[in-house]
Amino acid sequence: MAAAKLEGEIRDRARALGFDVVRFGPARLGPEAGERLEAFLEAGAAGDMDWLAREPDKRSSPDRLWPEARSAILLGINYGPAEDPLALADRPDRGIVSVYARGDDYHDIVKQRLKTLGRWLATESGAPLKVFVDTAPILEKPLAQAGGIGWQGKHTNLVSRDFGSWLFLGEILTSLDLTPDTAETDHCGACTRCLESCPTAAFPAPYRLDARRCLSYLTIEHRGPIPYEFREAMANRIYGCDDCLSVCPWNKFAQTSREIAFAPREALTAPRLADLVQLDDAGFRALFRKSPVKRLGLARFLRNVLIALGNSGDPDQAGRVEARLTDPSPLVRGAAVWALHRLAPERLSGPGDESDPSVLDEWARIRG
Repeated sequence: MAAAKLEGEIRDRARALGFDVVRFGPARLGPEAGERLEAFLEAGAAGDMDWLAREPDKRSSPDRLWPEARSAILLGINYGPAEDPLALADRPDRGIVSVYARGDDYHDIVKQRLKTLGRWLATESGAPLKVFVDTAPILEKPLAQAGGIGWQGKHTNLVSRDFGSWLFLGEILTSLDLTPDTAETDHCGACTRCLESCPTAAFPAPYRLDARRCLSYLTIEHRGPIPYEFREAMANRIYGCDDCLSVCPWNKFAQTSREIAFAPREALTAPRLADLVQLDDAGFRALFRKSPVKRLGLARFLRNVLIALGNSGDPDQAGRVEARLTDPSPLVRGAAVWALHRLAPERLSGPGDESDPSVLDEWARIRG
């Protein structure tokens, strides 16, 4: 098949599979991408995400990961919300789940479609290829910018002129030489809304993120107790944080997602913290079946819910919090101590026979 015809077929088939954006780019990145990653790691800004430091040379450019790669097929699916993602900020009895996690897990959906497109392309062209969706050492956002999908804003996330902040990304690396699309340029201008909106000041400078201060990192990736200095700032966020994404002015061009799988589940649009804190393992697995939240595990999820309840200011929730003081997980018990001290300190009698150092530390802190 002639190159131009094949490229047209790729775009047509990708759109037929439900991708909203299809671009071609080189399977390589300039040195600045690797330099930014190296600076991020050297500053310790990755926190517990040790996997980011594995094989940084391969992560810095796709052709180092797979030397046969010549081109990258860059794809995006819009997950734009119909409602304001910040609408629950003034409802402390409800938990806020990041927009991307209110429907089905995008990893499964995007990867399935990438594989379908990849199988067709391999048969049609005979060229080897590899598919990726947020699961391999690839710098997806710089690649997407090189292919013209969008640019990395001052909050380090991708911004699209057509879809604002709301794109799931996937890539196919191929040995084919495809005609690259024009790279996107930065259109942030003098705007700093995203930086100013961050509740924990996680941006030490424009285009730089300290994940250790980011609520998305702390509520999802971080495995230990939420650091004290960020607990009040968490408010009622129980999985992720969309603040810097939501305030971007480019969202005026955003569109509501047409993908049914990403439609928010009713149970996750405004879940009651009072219900969530009572979940057992079976209930957690049932509620978050096919959801990215499921990967969190019950203990970390309850940690987040208890912090949110502690911020709710509602003493009527003290009984539900108190019930978690004897939870099997010390992570949960520690969060319950903090939350109960916020809601009804008179109901805290003492650590009893508690032996876990992290929980004992909670008791020590509330006693001054």
